Amino acid sequence: MHILLVEDDLDLGPALLAALRAEGVSAQWVRRAADARAAMGPEVDLVLLDRALAGQEGLDLLRHWRMKRITTPVIVITARSALTDRLEGLDEGADDYLVKPFEIPELLSRVRAVHRRHRQQASEVWELGELAVSPRSHQAWLKGELLPLSTREFQLLLALAKDSSTVVPKQLLGQLLEPLGEPVDAATVEVHLSNLRRKIGAERIRTVRGVGYQLRP
Repeated sequence: MHILLVEDDLDLGPALLAALRAEGVSAQWVRRAADARAAMGPEVDLVLLDRALAGQEGLDLLRHWRMKRITTPVIVITARSALTDRLEGLDEGADDYLVKPFEIPELLSRVRAVHRRHRQQASEVWELGELAVSPRSHQAWLKGELLPLSTREFQLLLALAKDSSTVVPKQLLGQLLEPLGEPVDAATVEVHLSNLRRKIGAERIRTVRGVGYQLRP
């Protein structure tokens, strides 16, 4: 799981980041709404969103994502505990709402629960031309034949298949190949992409020089 943490508190942000990484979760911490917009991509599995960001209401950012039809699950974390505030957050598209102060074990439990629900909702087979990908079973097929993909090859294919209209940066693909999100070197990414191309057809992965890669269904 890769989590985008949007929290402007200089004490809470690092504490949450450390807690997530201690659980073996890949996480990126940003403090500003503009940085959160830039960081949101197909590799993000869940967002922890502070409602009171400097210069912008966190729910404005949530509305922006939902208007763009970005369905990545979002847990709003905030000190605003009134029922009207909680209902507003949920009605705007939040998947859960956690009031500060909270205990880290509760946060981690809610993260796991929301992630489980989202994976079940998104467990259908994705059809991409002659390719089919099943996120839940970690399997992929080409022309109906099961592909013998390694774990890393499947991770790369899944990242590219989430939105075939998007060019995925090489750095982000590298992050997916390490369990704690630390990027591997470019040569390693190229090796796994080369193996994936050989199995699904080289023409199905487009290289955008200086940017990244895009899946061609």
